[in-house]
Amino acid sequence: MARGDAKNAKNAKYEEARRAAEAAKAERLPAGETRRALYRCFRPHRGAIALAGLLTLLGSVSGLLQPLAAKALVDRLGGHGSIAGMLVLLTALVVLGSAMQSVGAYVLERTAESVVLAARRTLVGRLLRLRLSEVERAQPGDLMSRITSDTTLLKAVTTQAVVSAVTGGLTFLATVVLMGVMDLVLLGVTLGVIVLVSIAMGLVMPRISQATQRSQEAVGVMSTALERVFGAYRTVKASGAEARETVKLDDAAQEAWRHGVKSAKWQALTWSSIGLAVQISFLAVLGIGGARVASGAIPVSTLVAFLLFLFYLFDPIGRIVEAGQQYQVGAAAIARITRAELLETEDTDAAGEPAVRTGSAPATVAFEDVTFRYGDDLPPVHQGVTFEVPGPGMTAFVGPSGAGKTTVFALIERFYEASGGRILVDGRDVREWPLAELRAAIGYVEQDAPVLSGTLRENLVFAAPDATEEEIHDAVVRARLEVLVAGLPQGLETPVGHRGSKLSGGERQRVSIARALLRKPRLLLLDEATSQLDAVNELALRDVVAEVSQEVTVLVVAHRLSTVTMADRIVVMDAGLVRAVGSHAELVAEDPLYAELAATQLLATAAPHETPSGLR
Repeated sequence: MARGDAKNAKNAKYEEARRAAEAAKAERLPAGETRRALYRCFRPHRGAIALAGLLTLLGSVSGLLQPLAAKALVDRLGGHGSIAGMLVLLTALVVLGSAMQSVGAYVLERTAESVVLAARRTLVGRLLRLRLSEVERAQPGDLMSRITSDTTLLKAVTTQAVVSAVTGGLTFLATVVLMGVMDLVLLGVTLGVIVLVSIAMGLVMPRISQATQRSQEAVGVMSTALERVFGAYRTVKASGAEARETVKLDDAAQEAWRHGVKSAKWQALTWSSIGLAVQISFLAVLGIGGARVASGAIPVSTLVAFLLFLFYLFDPIGRIVEAGQQYQVGAAAIARITRAELLETEDTDAAGEPAVRTGSAPATVAFEDVTFRYGDDLPPVHQGVTFEVPGPGMTAFVGPSGAGKTTVFALIERFYEASGGRILVDGRDVREWPLAELRAAIGYVEQDAPVLSGTLRENLVFAAPDATEEEIHDAVVRARLEVLVAGLPQGLETPVGHRGSKLSGGERQRVSIARALLRKPRLLLLDEATSQLDAVNELALRDVVAEVSQEVTVLVVAHRLSTVTMADRIVVMDAGLVRAVGSHAELVAEDPLYAELAATQLLATAAPHETPSGLR
């Protein structure tokens, strides 16, 4: 039995590895597309990169002059000439070369950071405009790792790799020419060794790329796992799940370590091969060159200069190899960033432009034979939903869990697009509205009442950043938050903790309601917005909602009879259809489902926050 379990576990690991390899292959970009993406990254900075390359190249040229100066020095020693001038020249070349290389390195690093900044700005701006369906398909932790670790890897390939490849290649060619001028036989010996090493490099580089990409994917998995844990930290602790979650995180860390080590192994092999080539070339040139000096074919000064060139030759080779490694590492990062940039975004207005509200009259809402499903492989949520809501007033949506009530709100906000029918706001199809303008007219309170990390004030004005102190105070009073604010050590400036962890569930709901009221919406969507309030606060806020509904169109998903009976109209939904619309008294008399729900105080149908699984 144990052997069978071990075999199954081993097969599972093989299958997991196979799927990971297929995913990695799907993530990789064709070479041409990678190069084009790379060019797009450094194109705005090509002037600074060219300057850094020029300085680096000049530093390399000063280095190339050093063996020639050394040859002249050796010749003068043999002729008993003065060497003071040659020593000064050598010293000047060394100092000048180092200075140019240092300035070039600074310009390059500064430009590299600018490349990363631009990439992060672009990626953040895009990811915050993703369609909700794309975010739900992706893993938030993986998206975060693309902004953080992947963009960090990007800076090496877009700057260092480019400059190293260009300057290293030019320096290599110049060095080879000078070595050929000195002695073609010794050059042939050196190039023979280099060719053998180059073949080995060509075989190793793709392995470095694959290992690096797999490592980055594992980092993304680890980020996702961490985000999952910290997003439900109390639940993890209350469930005694620390050890189990630690094992999952450890598995992801081990996977990243394993591929990181594999990449390090191939990189180490690369550099050890270069070192071996240096030693073999040195011994070969020393042996053959010594024989040529003894035969009188070349002077000893030529052999000395050639050996210096030989050692200098492997600096540009090292830079070219490093550029190749950085390209392989960066190509994996570029692929992941490019894939993230291809995710579908909403058609929102340009960043920084304020949403413009049109009019102040209460909005009207109408659904005309609307159909919708969350995925092609999921059952339909709406199967021809039709209703009309005039403004102002309050309309309540009731029905069993999975009837499609919350989805009504999601479609009005255009978090998702209906697959059929029309959704009208003010008689205008929501698809024809500019998205920012549509949402500027709507206040939305979600069922789980999310509160963001930051101060209480920042949360209140999140949807209305230009709200005045008077407006904030009015919203605080109407949402029954004045006692909370008075009891906080810093009042409105008090931090509320990660996801509002320092607030109770009822307090978070009241903050969400105050935030929606501050927006001064024409249409207010309340998704069971009072579910976590005590009886006193619920009654008070119901009065506030009733007051607001005199001037604003209010739609509310309700699971409490006390909320439903105060509505001007009630929409009863079941299995993705509207089965009845009317007042409480009319529906009790005419609709058996509503009568049954009302008899059980509507509480039996209350459900936790519905997820995009098709069960809304």
